[in-house]
Amino acid sequence: MQEKLNPYAAQLALLDEIPGVDWTLAAVIIAELGVNMSVFESVSQLASWAGVCPGNNESAGKRKNSRIPKGNVYLKTALVEAAHAAATVKGTYLRDKFYRLKARRGYKRAAVAIAHKILVAIYHMLSQNVSYTDLGDLYLDKLNKNHLTRNLVKRLERLGYSVTLTPEQKAA
Repeated sequence: MQEKLNPYAAQLALLDEIPGVDWTLAAVIIAELGVNMSVFESVSQLASWAGVCPGNNESAGKRKNSRIPKGNVYLKTALVEAAHAAATVKGTYLRDKFYRLKARRGYKRAAVAIAHKILVAIYHMLSQNVSYTDLGDLYLDKLNKNHLTRNLVKRLERLGYSVTLTPEQKAA
């Protein structure tokens, strides 16, 4: 199997950088997806083809239950497996996003959403030949600092604490 993957050594090395993707998963992804991303017009088309695109079944303001599309069964299985593995890698953006989604939407939906994020990263990595850069586990906290602060203060007040916030003084 390694002999067949020798021409794709650079792409295997790129995919191996993603948290949750090891050598065997990278081989499955290359086998099912290929390395030429120009086949797909956009990342949305790729996600739809793979079967990990977010669904939107809404009518009259009511969100209805819907299944994810069929897509490529082998690629979708590999991506969800990578999402499960990425959820266990500490200190990564994918783990933080997984647990935030899991709290709101449930384990399986969070896994499919992380699989979608991994596929988007794969598309950009293979089409532009760039390496994976992890945003870090504090990325989502830094996006809206005021929102996070307000929520944490409310949680402490519900526990019976009185909270006063003072900004940290920077050393000169």
